[in-house]
Amino acid sequence: MKNFFDILQYLKTYDVFIHLGKRLWDIEMAAIEVDNLHKAKVISDSDYQTMKVILAKEHAEEAKLTNDNSGKGLLAR
Repeated sequence: MKNFFDILQYLKTYDVFIHLGKRLWDIEMAAIEVDNLHKAKVISDSDYQTMKVILAKEHAEEAKLTNDNSGKGLLAR
């Protein structure tokens, strides 16, 4: 996995389709879904860590572009 799009495609394999209307919200929801899959032991620790790093990076970039830091704590887990 290399980017947010890859994570969205991966989530689709578990019938998780995310489109909330704002890219920042999509990233935050993806982070929640990745957390849930990890808690359910569906994804490995290494895949989980990789996804969280990608999501945190994408979130920071999008928050900077949109000047919106409202969901900053969501990705800190």
